[in-house]
Amino acid sequence: MAKLWKKMKKGKIFEGFRSLKTRIFCIIMAAGIVPCVVLHVGILERYLDNTITTRTNEVQTQVKIIADHLITYNYMLDNSSDVVNAELSQLSNLYDGRVLVVNGNLKIIKDTYGVSEGKTIISEAIIKCLKGDGPSNSLKDAGYIEIIVPIEEKLEEKTHVAGVMLTSVSTDSITNGYEYIQSRAFLLEILAMVVIFGIALLLSRKMLKPFEKITDAINDVKNGFTDEEISVTDYIETEHIGDAFNQMMGRMKVLDNSRQEFVSNVSHELKTPLASMKVLADSLILQEDAPAELYREFMLDIAEEIDRENKIITDLLSLVKMTRTSADMNVETVDINAVLELLLKRLGPIATRAEVKLVFESRRPVSAEIDEMKLTLALSNLVENAIKYNVKGGWVKVILDADHQYFTVEVSDSGVGIPQESIQHIYERFYRVDKSHSKEIGGTGLGLAITRSAILMHRGSINVNSEEGVGTIFTVKIPLTYIAS
Repeated sequence: MAKLWKKMKKGKIFEGFRSLKTRIFCIIMAAGIVPCVVLHVGILERYLDNTITTRTNEVQTQVKIIADHLITYNYMLDNSSDVVNAELSQLSNLYDGRVLVVNGNLKIIKDTYGVSEGKTIISEAIIKCLKGDGPSNSLKDAGYIEIIVPIEEKLEEKTHVAGVMLTSVSTDSITNGYEYIQSRAFLLEILAMVVIFGIALLLSRKMLKPFEKITDAINDVKNGFTDEEISVTDYIETEHIGDAFNQMMGRMKVLDNSRQEFVSNVSHELKTPLASMKVLADSLILQEDAPAELYREFMLDIAEEIDRENKIITDLLSLVKMTRTSADMNVETVDINAVLELLLKRLGPIATRAEVKLVFESRRPVSAEIDEMKLTLALSNLVENAIKYNVKGGWVKVILDADHQYFTVEVSDSGVGIPQESIQHIYERFYRVDKSHSKEIGGTGLGLAITRSAILMHRGSINVNSEEGVGTIFTVKIPLTYIAS
C-alpha cells in the first residue's frame, strides 16, 4: 500500500490500480463495506420508519378506545367525568403528548395541557374528520405525530360525528433511540472497516505470495543465479504458470544446445574441406619436382573440396532464408503439376546414373498459392534423397493429389529406409543417418531441415514412414490457399 500511495502522490493512480494486489484489496474492501452501507442506509432507516408507524398505530388504537368512552360517559356534554379525564391524562403522560377534545362546533372542551379549553380551533384535517373522512395521522417536522380520530355516536342507526380527538405524540424517545442505535452502528461500522482493511491487506498479500515466488524464481533464472525448474503448487493457476515456464525453459535449453551443436557442426563442416585443401596444397609445395599428372590430380581434388564448401555455404544461406518471416514469401498461384513435372525432368539424369526409375502420378490437376522457388527446393530435396538413398534397380514414386482445402505430395522409394531411432532427428541440421557413407553419397545434412522450414512457411505439414530395407514415404500436405500470419 505504501508503494501505491507513492504512485498516487506522483499522479500514477491508474498505474497503481493495474496491480493485481491492489485490485484484490479493493474487491475485498468493497465486499466488506457494501454490507455496512446497506446496514446503515437500509436497516436503520427502515427501523426508524417502522418504529414511527408502530407508535402511530398503537396511539391511534388507544385514542379510538378513549373516543368510545367519551360517548359512553356523555363527555361531550359534561367533561367532568373523572374516569375519562384520568384516561386522557394517562394517555398524554404515557406518550409524552397532548390531547385535545373538540366538539362539533370546533370548540375545545378538553386540553390535557389546560391552556386552550373553551377556545375554537380551525384545522383542515379536523374539519374533514368532522365531515366523516375518518381518522388521519401525520408526522410533523417539529418532532411529533399528530393523530385525529372522530368521536362517533349512533343516532337512530346512523353514525354521527360528535367531535374529534386530536392527539399530538412526541417522537423524541424514538429519535433518541434511533440516534443511540445509529451511533453504536457507526462505531461498529468503523470497527468493521478497520477489520476489513486488515483482512483485505492480509489476504491480498497472502493470495499473491505464490505469484511473487514465481516472479522471484523467474528473476533468478533471468539473472543467471539458477537454471532449476520452478514449482509453486499453491494454486492451480500458479502450477500452470510454473509448468509453462518450465516447458519454456526446457525449450530454451534445447534451442541453446541446438545452437551450440549447430555452430560446432558448421565449424566442423566448413573446416573439413579447408583442411583437405590445405593438406593437398602442402603436399604440392613440399614436392618441388612433382609431375604434372600429380598436380592435375591434386587440383581436381581441391576443386571438389571447393565445390563441397560452396554447397555447404549455399545450403546454409538457403536455410537462413527459410527461417525468415512470411514477409519474405513470394506467393502466387502456381500449377503444381507443371512444377513437379519440371522438377522430375531436372532430376532425371541423376536417377539414370543411380539406375533408379522415377515415376510421377497426378490424380487431378492442382493449382495452389505457393512460393514456387521455396517449395521446389523442398520437394527437390525429398526426391533427390530418395534417389541417393536407394538401391540399384529401385524406384521413386511421386503422387500428387488434392481435396477442397489441401494438396498432398507423396514421395515414396524402395531405398534403404531410416532406422526408427533416427526418424525424430532427420530434420536436425547436419544430422546424417549413415555417417560412414555420408561423403560417398554427398550432401551437407541440411536438406531435410531446409525442406521442413519451407513447408512450415507455407503453413503445411510433413510426415514420414519408413522401414529399414523396405523404403521410405514422405507425405507433404499444404493449403491450396496461402494463410498469411
